[in-house]
Amino acid sequence: MAKKKPSKKHPNKLYKVYESAGASVKRRNMVCPKCGNSVFMARHQNRSHCGKCGYSEFQKR
Repeated sequence: MAKKKPSKKHPNKLYKVYESAGASVKRRNMVCPKCGNSVFMARHQNRSHCGKCGYSEFQKR
């Protein structure tokens, strides 16, 4: 059986670069409060979910 390769997120989908006077970078997705700054949370219709630790935040409507 072929081993499945882990999917890689492209940096252009995770960060937004502003090239105005003070070039800055902003994260598009939330960061997991339990795992730290290096783990992004996935955005779903009604929640944000961390795939590493399983933490979820539900959006209020």
